[in-house]
Amino acid sequence: MPGRRPMSLCVAVTAALTLLAGCGGEPAPAGGRPVAGASAPGFPLTVSNCGVETTYQHPPRRAVSLNQHATEVMLALGLEKSMVGTGYLDDAILPEYRAAYDGIKVLSKEYPSFEAMLAVEPDLVYGGFSTTFDEKEGRSRAAFTKAGVNTRLNIEECATGPVTMADMDKEIREVAKTFGVPQRAEQRIGALHAVLDQVDAKLAGVEPVKLFVYDSGDKNAFTAGGRGIGNEMINRAGAVNLFADVDKAFGNVSFEQVAERAPEVIVIYDYGDQPVADKKKFLLANPALKDVPAIRNQRFAVLPLSSTVLGVRVPGAVESLARQIHPERFR
Repeated sequence: MPGRRPMSLCVAVTAALTLLAGCGGEPAPAGGRPVAGASAPGFPLTVSNCGVETTYQHPPRRAVSLNQHATEVMLALGLEKSMVGTGYLDDAILPEYRAAYDGIKVLSKEYPSFEAMLAVEPDLVYGGFSTTFDEKEGRSRAAFTKAGVNTRLNIEECATGPVTMADMDKEIREVAKTFGVPQRAEQRIGALHAVLDQVDAKLAGVEPVKLFVYDSGDKNAFTAGGRGIGNEMINRAGAVNLFADVDKAFGNVSFEQVAERAPEVIVIYDYGDQPVADKKKFLLANPALKDVPAIRNQRFAVLPLSSTVLGVRVPGAVESLARQIHPERFR
């Protein structure tokens, strides 16, 4: 993954400590709280997100992020000073964001309770997966709204069509705009697309390979369908997703279906308590797959799950996958 760490420095330029626009753009007294009636450039701002419309009077100052990709979008935009809590990682934070992340309170290993989140007095809760706002657990977006807390959900979770790199750009831009730092989004997007452009150049004219994603499952295979960013990643890495016809981001298929489609490469998504080695062993021993080319040739690739959902890791994951399935193009 390309290494970048944008930094945000607020400079005291008057006796009243007026904050620069790059840090939210609002005048603030020495205590750090905005002056009553003060307005940041671009605010009030109304954002429509996954069916919820929110008007922000000023950039959030006490955000909580949940799930790896939401947290890393914020860190990539240099927003750690606007974060009062985080939780639920699938992997280690990218090295370039580690120092910033270490300064943020971890509320829980997985999802914190509604009460635990309210205890840090957030003004925004930003979730990567829809499970962040699980109504049965009392964490619905409506419950937060009632408590006076705004919410945002990663747009992959409510996409009505195939998710593409344009959605990655949109997610980053909307988060940056919400926090009053739109210029940082353009810098970040430019760097991410530079990685994609380099991969495109390396793969020019390559013959796409037939690929199957194995996420998990023993009775059926939980795989990447055609609606999530994973499908776009596969295409950009010089492959064809054999289950792009599954009309959602992820779905179950039978191992017999996998055998019929005869993948040349199997990509294993790495996360949770089941090691990649165990997943590979299971696939190699599955009688339904014995004649599959990828199994016969033991041709596997591996991606961390955190890199296969909509966030700043996506271009780096495209490069990683391309290197694994077309190594001859990267020598």
